[in-house]
Amino acid sequence: MSAGDGHADLLVRDIDWLITVDPGRRILRDAAIAVKDGRILAIGKSAEMATTHAGAKEFSGRGMVVTPGFVDCHLHSSFQLSRGLADEANAQSFLFDRMYPYEAALEAEDVRVSATLAASELLRHGVTCFIDPGNYHPEASVEGVMATGIRMLVSRSSFDLTKSVLGILPERMIETTAQALERAENVLAQHGKTKNPRLRTTASFRGLNNASDELILGLKALADKYGTLLQTHACFSYSTHDSSLARCGMAEIERLEHLGVIDERMLIVHSGWLEPQEVAILAKRKASLVCAPSSSLHNGYGNFLMGKLPELMALGVNVALGSDHASSGIVDMVQEMRSACCTYKEVRANPRLMPPETGLEMATINGAHAAHWADRIGSIEAGKDADLVMFDTARPEWQPLINPVSNLVYSATGDSVRHVFVAGEQVVRDYRLTRIDENALYREVPQAVARFSKKLPIDKMNQLRWPVS
Repeated sequence: MSAGDGHADLLVRDIDWLITVDPGRRILRDAAIAVKDGRILAIGKSAEMATTHAGAKEFSGRGMVVTPGFVDCHLHSSFQLSRGLADEANAQSFLFDRMYPYEAALEAEDVRVSATLAASELLRHGVTCFIDPGNYHPEASVEGVMATGIRMLVSRSSFDLTKSVLGILPERMIETTAQALERAENVLAQHGKTKNPRLRTTASFRGLNNASDELILGLKALADKYGTLLQTHACFSYSTHDSSLARCGMAEIERLEHLGVIDERMLIVHSGWLEPQEVAILAKRKASLVCAPSSSLHNGYGNFLMGKLPELMALGVNVALGSDHASSGIVDMVQEMRSACCTYKEVRANPRLMPPETGLEMATINGAHAAHWADRIGSIEAGKDADLVMFDTARPEWQPLINPVSNLVYSATGDSVRHVFVAGEQVVRDYRLTRIDENALYREVPQAVARFSKKLPIDKMNQLRWPVS
C-alpha cells in the first residue's frame, strides 16, 4: 500500500473506480493515490489517505475511472501524416507503392511535426509510453515526442537489402550493412546515455525480407552491448511469410531462431502467420509479441484468422498491443483493446476467448514488460512512477457503470480520457495537452503535408472515389 515514509506532494482522491492492474488485480472504490516526486507513495481509501497525507495538493477523481498509463508497443510516429494515403492496399502495395515512398519523401522537419502529432494523439487517448520502430530522422522524432511529455523508446530504422520478393526500396532508404549498423549505434550511444528519464532506446530492423543475416546479428550484438531491446516486424502477412520461405528456405521465426537472436529481450510485431514449429520456438524463447489489431483489420493481413496469440499467451508468452500507424486509421489503444478481444471471439466463434481483463493487461502491464520498463510503469503500485489515466464517466458510453473493465474495453473510446499524468506531471488537462500549443501544431500539419506531397503521386495514393468540386 505504501513505499517509504514522507508527505505526498500530490493526492488524487475521491476516485470512483481505481483499476490498479497490480499483482492482485485489485479494483478500489472511493480510492486515492498519494504521489511524491513523481512516484506513487501509497494507494488506499480516500478518507484515510486524506488524513495521512494532509497538506498535499489535491486533485479530484470524482466521476472518474483511473487506470495505469497505456503502453503502445508499436507506433510509427513518422507515419502520422499518412492518413488516407494507404487504404485498400495489399501488403506489397502498402509497403512499396505507398509507405516506403512516403517515408523517403520526409525531411527532418516533417518527421518532427509527424512525431509531435503522433505523441499528442497517443497522450490524448491515454498512452503514456510507446515504442517507435524507427525512421531515418530519429533526432527529429525525439525532439517532437519529448516536447509533449510522453515516454518513448526510440530507434533508427535499419534495412540493408535493396530488393526482396515484394519490391525494391526507394533509393533514399538504401544503405550498406556497415552504414546501417553505424547509424543504429549512434542513436543507441547518444540516447542510451541521456539523463531524460522518459527516453530509452532500442535496436530495430524493420523486416526480415530486407535484412541480411549480418545486419540482424549485428543489431543483436548492439542490443546486448547497450542492454536494450531488439525489435522487428515479422509474419504479418502471407506475402512476407511466403517470401521468407522462397528466399531463405525458412519461415521468419525459424530464421530468427537459426540465427540465435530470439530471447526475452526481443520484440516481434504482428506474428500472425506462424508455422506450427514456430509456436514452439516462441513458447520456448519467450520473446514479447505485439498484436496490432487495427493494422491487420485495415489491410486484411489475416493475423486474426491465422494468428495464435491466445494459445501463445496460454503458453506463457507475453503479448502486448500496438496501434502501428495512422495510415490504418485509429491511434487509440482503447479501440485496439476492443478490436483484439472481439475479433478473436468472432474468428474463433468463442465468446469466452479474450475477456476484457486480458485486453487491459495487454495495454498496460504486458506492454510494460515488453518494453522492459515494468519496474516503473504498467500498473498502479507503491514505488512505481505515477503514470495515470483518468476517464470521465459522465458520458453515455460509460453508463450504467457496473463493470468498469467491461465498459472500458467494450464501449468506451480514448476520447473519454480527460486527464493524463506521466511521472506525476499532468500532461493532459481537460482533454488538452499541457506542454504544447495544439492549435499551433495543427497549423504546422498542412505545411508539412504540402512539402512532402511535392515528391509523391498523391492523387494515385489517395483513394478518394467520390468527386470533389
